[in-house]
Amino acid sequence: MNELPEGVELIEQPGVGVPDALQRLWTPHRMAYIQGENKPVGDDSDGCPFCRLLDSGRPDSETLIVARDELVFAILNLYPYNPGHLMVLPYRHVADYTELTPAETVALAQFTQRAMRVIRKVSAPHGFNIGLNQGPVAGAGIAAHLHQHVVPRWGGDSNFMPVIGHTKVLPQLLGETRELLADAWARVR
Repeated sequence: MNELPEGVELIEQPGVGVPDALQRLWTPHRMAYIQGENKPVGDDSDGCPFCRLLDSGRPDSETLIVARDELVFAILNLYPYNPGHLMVLPYRHVADYTELTPAETVALAQFTQRAMRVIRKVSAPHGFNIGLNQGPVAGAGIAAHLHQHVVPRWGGDSNFMPVIGHTKVLPQLLGETRELLADAWARVR
């Protein structure tokens, strides 16, 4: 067997196969997402985590709300695909894109454009994934409250970690990301 790099030790764990020199990045916080904790039960606003945050009276810095407008707001995704992954939502609790008023539709689009400009200023992504998942079968984790994802992308950001390891490495804490985006939001139009 080859020599292990300095500082690397093998910790044998019964039942997991042959010991190796791989480092493990444990992300137990993701179990809340996997097990569906805090997901609403039913379609009403009482169980909606977004509506609960809006009604909580807590400061935006604690709720991960990045910015607010008259009809919509932007909030960091609690389980981001990439650093800066945020969502744009109407304040009004609606599930389907077709339920938005014309004014909400325009506000959602304009806030999404602004979110892209802000993220570009803060972290210079190479591209974006923008999308609405309509209904649980389409991948909506919280289907009862419409939310548009704005996911910054970089070349090589989808590597072996998420593909093979089912783990996403995020280099920054959500609170720090929120602070950077919120500060830039005030300067970028």
